[in-house]
Amino acid sequence: MNVRRSAAALAAIGVLAAAAPATAAGPSPSPKVAVPSGLFGKGDPTYDGVWRQSFALLAQHTLGERPSASAINWLVGQQCDDGFFPAFRADPSKPCLGKDGAQADIDATAAAIQALQALGEHDGEVHRAVGWLKGMQNKDGGFGFSIEQPSDTNHTADVIGALSVAGENVTALRSEGKTPLEALSELSIPCSADGGGAFAYQPDKKGKLAANADATAAGVLGALGKGFVIEPGKARDKAPACTASGKPTPAQLADNASAYLARTLAKTGHLTSSLAGAKDQPDYGNTADAVVALAATGSTAQAKKSYAWLEKNAGNWAEQSGPAAYAELIFAAHAIGADPHDFGGTDLVRALDATGPATQTAKATHSEAKQGKHDSGTKVWWIVGVGLVAGIGIGFLLSGRRKRQQP
Repeated sequence: MNVRRSAAALAAIGVLAAAAPATAAGPSPSPKVAVPSGLFGKGDPTYDGVWRQSFALLAQHTLGERPSASAINWLVGQQCDDGFFPAFRADPSKPCLGKDGAQADIDATAAAIQALQALGEHDGEVHRAVGWLKGMQNKDGGFGFSIEQPSDTNHTADVIGALSVAGENVTALRSEGKTPLEALSELSIPCSADGGGAFAYQPDKKGKLAANADATAAGVLGALGKGFVIEPGKARDKAPACTASGKPTPAQLADNASAYLARTLAKTGHLTSSLAGAKDQPDYGNTADAVVALAATGSTAQAKKSYAWLEKNAGNWAEQSGPAAYAELIFAAHAIGADPHDFGGTDLVRALDATGPATQTAKATHSEAKQGKHDSGTKVWWIVGVGLVAGIGIGFLLSGRRKRQQP
């Protein structure tokens, strides 16, 4: 499962467990589910099917590829009548919600919106999903793991990104007068405090904010109104610093958070996992997210250093984690203008494509190659025949160009 998504899910589970320790010991082991045709990845999709599919399709589109129609149709078929996307809908013919139905998932819906908006020709699906997301806003202006849960940085940022990509004016989205950006501001740690500039995931029981690198990377993009994909921009002459002010603007919140990430990454080049039992373990996914966040604020010097660390160390992680991990690394490469075909000896594009249905571009190339071979062969013998009739000896003719085929 994607690191950002799993961290948010575990945090939400922790909130539930604290509220009802007798009944909320965590989710039961997921059943073994057959991977449907059209879905990226081979792992059990119960908790991340829509998420990883959306990331894969968005990454392929960012690379200029035309994703498989079957892959796009699978994602579209996951949408429920109310407009939301579940984490995974095993049987799209059955209604959602209810005791045995697919449950609403804010993360999955936000990711699906970004993918379908980028692909185009899915205005109806995007419009319905956007309408549902708006209805999930909490009283403080933000968004949580579900409608019953308090707002947190990750989900608020992901929703801001999805709505912004869909062309919505996030500053006009208010709940009891408060906007999502105001909710993010409340989760930002003042520069003078420990972890200054960072975002917290949520306040603790006493209302205290603790720096969370995962939430901080998400918060940068949320404050800037950006989605998962960042176009390469001009580097700043001087990296952002944490600047105290009475009420920071969204741009200042992003700069403050970026400064925190740069300080943290400068120590080792990577972030470390905050999950229980993962002492000093590198967090590859969140490091990739941090690269994108730094690039979004023009902090490209540290972004490139951390990307170089990923090139040396994240190949095995991506191979084991699957399509969403490859997509995260592709987003990081795109954000700093690096070549995703040459990632420490790995072609991220080919690796991602190999986890799902062949792209339409690959199919067209394969078809053209076969047709080109047939046409060139016919042309050779026609020319040879004419040459013989005319008494001109033609020994051979070089034919056809070999077209590169995607996996």
